Amino acid sequence: MQKMGWFGAGAALLCALVGMEHLQDAKAAGGPVEGGAGPYRVLAPIESGNLLLFPVVRADGRSVGETPFLTLDEGFKSGEVEVMEAGRAAGLVRPRGGGPANPYRGDQVNTLVLVNHSKRPLLLLAGEIVTGGKQDRIIAKDRIVPADADPIDLSVFCIEPGRWTGATASFGASANAPAKSFMVQPEVRKQAMAAQDQQQVWNSVRGAISTMEVAAAPPPVAGSSAAPPRPLGTTSYARAMQSAAISEKVDEATAQVTQGREQILEKLREEHAVGVVVAVNGEIIWADLFASTDLFARYWTKLVRSYAAESLAGGEDRAAPSVADAQRFLNAPTGGTEASEGDVGIYRYRDLKNGKTETFVLESLLPGTGYDVHISKMKLRGGEGRAPKPLEEMPPQIYR
Repeated sequence: MQKMGWFGAGAALLCALVGMEHLQDAKAAGGPVEGGAGPYRVLAPIESGNLLLFPVVRADGRSVGETPFLTLDEGFKSGEVEVMEAGRAAGLVRPRGGGPANPYRGDQVNTLVLVNHSKRPLLLLAGEIVTGGKQDRIIAKDRIVPADADPIDLSVFCIEPGRWTGATASFGASANAPAKSFMVQPEVRKQAMAAQDQQQVWNSVRGAISTMEVAAAPPPVAGSSAAPPRPLGTTSYARAMQSAAISEKVDEATAQVTQGREQILEKLREEHAVGVVVAVNGEIIWADLFASTDLFARYWTKLVRSYAAESLAGGEDRAAPSVADAQRFLNAPTGGTEASEGDVGIYRYRDLKNGKTETFVLESLLPGTGYDVHISKMKLRGGEGRAPKPLEEMPPQIYR
């Protein structure tokens, strides 16, 4: 794939910016809706290593403006968000329907308890990592937690199959430094969101760590065979990503984005970008769209590092997809099967699936909102995913 980023040297920069200006006059194209022109259109891509990132703007040029939401990283940093094992929540969770004061039977793999002490609603995205407790976990689905709310039962998946001991009672974000913040890569997110299965999440974590070990192996010396994979010595996805060897590889994969981070974010704001379509190794696999440019920018580094982790796997030498290819991915119909869940007056979460893509839409129902806060769209291959169902139907896994 030819290496041409937005902010490369000389002609590369000029071509990219001119290309974006020309695209401002392009015909408005569709988004993750059926039929006709949709609300989003794709701009010229940013390229870094095996990543191709197509910024997405609203076709009508309008923006939601400032949103009221607190992110998980911001909540952990300020101390306004608290997460704990279910067994420690006695006395915090209010009984429902005359049930016991503490409805949990001990710590559970697929359940944590979260408290939002903030005066702002908390936005949680599927695939965000909470580290600590007896296992590292990821958020299972997008949701909104109202401001200063009662403790909630937070559905999660484990991404550390080799541990069930309390390294620390407290939970935190994936990284203390915003520049190193990350969420799990798209393949792991897909198993949590579409498959909704703990075993498949574990399988994808093991596969991702194996790929990281291969990527971390030193390059072969001339005339010799490739070096064997370098064991990372952990079953934790988060710890693998935080290891020096993998962090360096991710830095390399995102170099053309991170080196010009502020310029890129400035350009994204100028264009009122609200999301991105992602191609890895020449294949379009994912899209993340947000309600506003500001919200998108706050997740930018975290998302880019997750996409970069996916790109470590390598793959076939495909031709780079075009803007038209990315637009077709967004325009792909979402019809087929649909499931919906949520919390009355707070949010609605929809799962829309057809044979080739699956789209997840988080809509805010809070006063003064009434718009889609986050949309994830993923490419499905044959047999992937399953008929959507509410995540609450999943049987809990309990460890005493």
